[in-house]
Amino acid sequence: MFRANRMILTASAALLLAGSALPVFAQATSNPAEVQAGSFAVDSYHSQVGFTLSHMGFSNFTGRLSNVTGTLTLAGGDHAASKLSVTIPASSISTPVDKLNEELVSADWLDAQKFPSITFTSTKVTSTGPTSATITGDLTLHGVTKPITLTAHFVGAGTNPLSKKYTVGFDATGTVKRSEFGVTKYVPLIGDEVELSLHGAFEKQ
Repeated sequence: MFRANRMILTASAALLLAGSALPVFAQATSNPAEVQAGSFAVDSYHSQVGFTLSHMGFSNFTGRLSNVTGTLTLAGGDHAASKLSVTIPASSISTPVDKLNEELVSADWLDAQKFPSITFTSTKVTSTGPTSATITGDLTLHGVTKPITLTAHFVGAGTNPLSKKYTVGFDATGTVKRSEFGVTKYVPLIGDEVELSLHGAFEKQ
C-alpha cells in the first residue's frame, strides 16, 4: 500500500512539473475598449450561420450554413463607420437528414444552382450598449434582396495562439420570413418565420 501511494505521489509530481513547462496562452479580452480597429476577413473555419423554423407546429427544426466568406471594418469608437459584408454558399446548407439536404438545395427551396450565393451587406451600424449593436443591411436570398436588422453582441478579441492572427468574434441574431424571398414551399405547414443565429470570427488583415 505504501509503495502504491508513493508511486501515485511521484506520478502527480511529474504531471505538475510537466504542466509547468507547457506554454501559457493569452486569454481573449471581453473588453470592447481593447479591441483593435482595422480591416478584417472572415475566418471561414470558425464562422457559421444557424437557422431554426417550426416543423408543423410540433417542434423547432434547426440547421446551418457554412463556408462563410467576407469582410469586416471596425472603426474604433465610431460604430456608425463600421461595415460588414458576407457571402454564404447556398449549397452549404446542412441538417441531420441527408435527404432533406438534397431537397433544400433544389429548385423547390433555395435553388442553389440558379442562386448559388446568399449575401448580406450592412448599410447602418448603431451601438446599443458597450458590447452590443444593431446592424441593418441588405440580405440577398434566392435572388431577392430585402433589408433586415441583426442584433449583434461582441464575444471576444485577441491574438489566436495557433494562427498568431489577431481575431475578433461576434454573435448576431435576426428573423426573416422566407416567403418574402420567394422560398414558399410548404408555407405555412413548415414555418415561414426563420430565426437566424450567426457566429462569426474575423482575422485582422
